Amino acid sequence: MLQRSKKMLQGSIKTPDEIEKMRIAGQLTAMVLKMIAPHVQAGITTGELDRICHDYIVNDLRGIPAPLNYQPSPEYPPFPKSVCISLNHVICHGIPGDRVLKDGDLLNIDVTVIKDGYHGDSSKMFTVGTVPLRARRVMEVAHESMVRGIQQVRPGATLGDVGHAIQNYAEAQHCSVVREFCGHGIGRLFHDEPQVLHYGNPGEGVELVAGMTFTIEPMVNAGKRHIKALPDGWTIVTKDHSVSAQWEHTILVTDDGYEVLTQLPGDPI
Repeated sequence: MLQRSKKMLQGSIKTPDEIEKMRIAGQLTAMVLKMIAPHVQAGITTGELDRICHDYIVNDLRGIPAPLNYQPSPEYPPFPKSVCISLNHVICHGIPGDRVLKDGDLLNIDVTVIKDGYHGDSSKMFTVGTVPLRARRVMEVAHESMVRGIQQVRPGATLGDVGHAIQNYAEAQHCSVVREFCGHGIGRLFHDEPQVLHYGNPGEGVELVAGMTFTIEPMVNAGKRHIKALPDGWTIVTKDHSVSAQWEHTILVTDDGYEVLTQLPGDPI
């Protein structure tokens, strides 16, 4: 088997010009998530939320919604919508449609904007009305897991450090981390090296160097970590139907730490 080099596993190291383009794409992505927040309320369909996001990306931001017609490999059908919307026990890749939001729903909206050839990728959790305590708790655990993973990023650290911080916290809170899906390198490509696992051991895995860009996006379940794929070829749900939550940011490794490219100035991570 052909061995991939360390450089390949690290993905492309971005130039200052590329980093600036990544910043712009990241900021636009964050703007979409901020724009859509007031629309997330009982009575609206997930398809309407997708339409609003699509129109804003294309008409206002002059960008391209990366998920639309995306096909990572031949066995996947092209993704038919512009954002992913995953409700309650859906872990990821939920396809927007006729589902009407109702009080108590917990949902993730995952947005990726292409601008001038570069991708920004981020997702956030949203609540509709009063959600059950267990759902709110897994949402908070998933967010703190992501933050702890991001805080490990710096030159000389490893992706094992990132994954361990996420897994260690989530499991200490009696939640589980999905292992079949992970973060990824990003830039000109939507999905590039390195693969960013949300579990692992300190000191193991790819070493981080300045100029790397990748996503950190832990998927955390209130129940067991096991998954099930639905017949549409995209939607992934928890096998035990427990509620799931995910947060995501695009991260740049800087000379002395990290920069969250999909965080708007003044906004919390």
